[in-house]
Amino acid sequence: MTEIEIRVGLKPGMADPEGANVQKALRLLGFDSVGAVASARCYRVTLELPETEALAEAERMCRHLLANPVVHDYSITVAE
Repeated sequence: MTEIEIRVGLKPGMADPEGANVQKALRLLGFDSVGAVASARCYRVTLELPETEALAEAERMCRHLLANPVVHDYSITVAE
């Protein structure tokens, strides 16, 4: 059994209204040192596969459902 973490975020230059709203709210709350905020989704998927096969399966999940290659970047890691 392998636990995989998949992080999906917007590519550089893509509009990120959620990140912009969080940045604005943090500044309004007095967190003046916040320079930028980017939103991302994180998925933890447990697969009943060996690590190598689980990573390949997670890659297929990203290509088919979790990420749109036009607007998203993603990373796949084995969870600790």
